[in-house]
Amino acid sequence: MESIFHEKQEGSLCAQHCLNNLLQGEYFSPVELSSIAHQLDEEERMRMAEGGVTSEDYRTFLQQPSGNMDDSGFFSIQVILYLSLRVICQIAKLTNSCR
Repeated sequence: MESIFHEKQEGSLCAQHCLNNLLQGEYFSPVELSSIAHQLDEEERMRMAEGGVTSEDYRTFLQQPSGNMDDSGFFSIQVILYLSLRVICQIAKLTNSCR
């Protein structure tokens, strides 16, 4: 390894910088992290709907902002974990460990 990649902290994009520094390259952007956060929000909404779309819990849930991201650049640990597992599986496929 000739040099160590370090993505300088910008705003509150800690998740992006953490992942890119760990992987030693510019692999993830705020746009990609936002896309994953929205996907996780939709999955959570669908799970909450299983309890009934007319329930008070579901209506309250719909009124809350995303727990997976916000406008400051915050991304939840769920977003970091999702992307980390995706990378691990890609590495495992390259080494024929994941089927």
